[in-house]
Amino acid sequence: MKRTLIRTGITTFTGTATVVALGLVGAPSAAAHGYTDSPVSRQLHCSEGTVDNCGPIQWEPQSVEGPDGFPESGPPDGKICAGGNEAFAPLDNPRSGNWPAEQLQAGASHEFQWTFTAPHSTSKFEYFITNDNYNPLEPLTRDMLEPEPFVTIPFQGQPPFEYSHVSQLPANKEGRHLILAVWTVADTANAFYACSDVEFGDGGGDPPDPPDPPDPPEECDEPTWDPDTVYLGGDTVSHEGAEYRARWWTQGQEPGTGGEWSVWEALGDCEEPSSSTLTSVGAW
Repeated sequence: MKRTLIRTGITTFTGTATVVALGLVGAPSAAAHGYTDSPVSRQLHCSEGTVDNCGPIQWEPQSVEGPDGFPESGPPDGKICAGGNEAFAPLDNPRSGNWPAEQLQAGASHEFQWTFTAPHSTSKFEYFITNDNYNPLEPLTRDMLEPEPFVTIPFQGQPPFEYSHVSQLPANKEGRHLILAVWTVADTANAFYACSDVEFGDGGGDPPDPPDPPDPPEECDEPTWDPDTVYLGGDTVSHEGAEYRARWWTQGQEPGTGGEWSVWEALGDCEEPSSSTLTSVGAW
């Protein structure tokens, strides 16, 4: 599927992709259906079977639609993640704070991705995030959100089936939060809603074990090449971390030069010895 990337200021738009799961339910006049892939929305977790007991949303993750105008209007508090749809009420269930959370870095750029099953004329995309009073053990309410979206993307037209844009995440966020994406369509009084559980920070846990140290390099057993020394065919030397064997008589011809027909045959890498003495191996 073709992707288009549009960069404007600190926000980068990618005309493809998937970022917020928002879809159609209960409004047959709207032709749009969609959901977010990144950060992963609750409806996508249900659709993929990451969580169970989701009800009908598992069959139609694209269908979370409610009244537009959020936060002044729109779905009521406690029913925001389901777009006010009773059939999708499991999306509002906090599950004791056990929704899978995507690890994010505060202040970093993030590619927000959407998948649309039926693209529709669009007015804007908005992304809200919870404030420091957010309680992941309770259904989302407006007073748990920052008052303004941290990203607003005006969009005049119809997005492709896959759409993404790169935008900066809020700084100074730590721990568990929730991102609410609101996709407002242009020719109806509806919008689509998607909640994504995220975790800012390193995610905890023990640090990974350090990698095993590399094997010590093989030391050169051969003497260091001397441009003033006469070498006979079969003599071996070391030069700049590698070993070479003379194919015939030579003096002053540097090992590693001359290409395929060089007088020196490369034998492999090694580490230069601190000191060495020339040993002639005899002529071919």
